[in-house]
Amino acid sequence: MVSTAVPPHALSSTFLLGLAPVASWFIVRPFLDPIPSLSGLYTSIGFSLFAFIATLYLVPALGPTFIKAHLSGRDLLKDYATPIPESLGLVCASVYTLALILFIPFAFSDSLTIHLTQTPEGIFVPEFPHSRLSVYLSSLLSLLMTTILGFLDDVFDIRWRHKLPIPIIASIPLLMVYFAERGNTHIVVPLPLRFLLGSLLNLGGINGSEVGQALIIATSAEVEFGGVWSAGMAYGSKELVERHLFSPYFMLPLVAVCSGFMYHNWYPARAFPGDTLCYVTGMAFAVVGIQGHFSKTLLLFFLPQIFNFVLSCPQLFGLVPCPRHRVPRFDKVTNLLHPSKAIFMKPPSKLAATVLWILSFFKLVDLTLHLSGVILETTNLTILNFSFVLAFSVRYGLAGLVYDGDRR
Repeated sequence: MVSTAVPPHALSSTFLLGLAPVASWFIVRPFLDPIPSLSGLYTSIGFSLFAFIATLYLVPALGPTFIKAHLSGRDLLKDYATPIPESLGLVCASVYTLALILFIPFAFSDSLTIHLTQTPEGIFVPEFPHSRLSVYLSSLLSLLMTTILGFLDDVFDIRWRHKLPIPIIASIPLLMVYFAERGNTHIVVPLPLRFLLGSLLNLGGINGSEVGQALIIATSAEVEFGGVWSAGMAYGSKELVERHLFSPYFMLPLVAVCSGFMYHNWYPARAFPGDTLCYVTGMAFAVVGIQGHFSKTLLLFFLPQIFNFVLSCPQLFGLVPCPRHRVPRFDKVTNLLHPSKAIFMKPPSKLAATVLWILSFFKLVDLTLHLSGVILETTNLTILNFSFVLAFSVRYGLAGLVYDGDRR
């Protein structure tokens, strides 16, 4: 096995230094006349740009520190054995939560600005949106708890059965706000959202897959807010807009952090996110879906994860052997990836065989059979391996619809 140093991705100092004054302008813009509507969005964009710059620089700078702390691993899909720092999702989570903490005074700048411009007579106690503040702080506390639990999973490799209570523990601050507000905030963790924290983790294995899907979902949530904002302003619904402002306040920094980390996690990866980033992004999506009141729309963004979870159930619940790593298999000779397989040491049960035959009928798995018809091997039940099986089916089964003659 070759052991060569992987050079870090080059960073353009001119581009990044040029972003700093732009980010600073966005932060101070709400305090300049004329005061824009939705002024908090300007500041959120500014802090997000700084979070993007910080992530780009901190990930390669702290990578050697993580390697010295034995938080490193080898890329199973490469032919070199260079140690690559893992658990750098902790850096991303730290930058993300720091941006959210610094943004707290600016999230309510509208109320503060109105009070400063008013000149009432006598005793005047300004109204402050304490309910919105409590919702914001409880969400931030849930993210911090998830960061701690995710990093513990990275260090101690917690078993799946022990990971199940993690969403319940991290959602306690949200439930307490619901109790403190006497139900006015309508905070409850919907049943379909409770698996979101682990769904990103189930789709890992290829450089950029974990952080890439988080980036796509967060961007989709921002596009969804654009539609709500235009509809709310058109109908004059200020309450609708304020309720959905929760989404960009939490998603813009997440998009920035994921973009910065993806630059180093892109093929060939120079850093791995670990479980910490998966936990934090999953909790961020769950919090935004609950607090922003668009959990149904968010579930549509998670269709690939839902499909992957359903497909993985036979392995997750022990019907089919589940190896430690279900990533695609790397062929050193051709430098290509192939579907990895689970091997049956003994004939599968009737229930397992029935499930696999049904999946095979729909071309979701590829089975290796004994001459007697007993199942010997099956491709691992993940959407990543399914995509390889699908690619071969399209290449050799549907080529006639695309190509003609010998080119098939």
